[in-house]
Amino acid sequence: EPMRKRAKVDSNQAEIVEAMRKAGWQVVSLAALGGGVPDLLCAKGLAVKLIEVKSATGHLTPWQVRFHRGWPVQVVRTISEALEL
Repeated sequence: EPMRKRAKVDSNQAEIVEAMRKAGWQVVSLAALGGGVPDLLCAKGLAVKLIEVKSATGHLTPWQVRFHRGWPVQVVRTISEALEL
């Protein structure tokens, strides 16, 4: 993977993390890893979710598309989408 600048975090990520935590999820940010790795690792009981946070108009990068082919990543754009997981 080529060198890259610091990971860009979508503006809605903080509010989604806050809502997930209030709903009882443990949330770890993976955003700094790069390479298409999803933004959030979330766990509640035995449920584990890999979440990619995108803005309303955000698109997956080629790295993300490649990563998502082999992992059960869910893309969310809103708090309600995140909480529906």
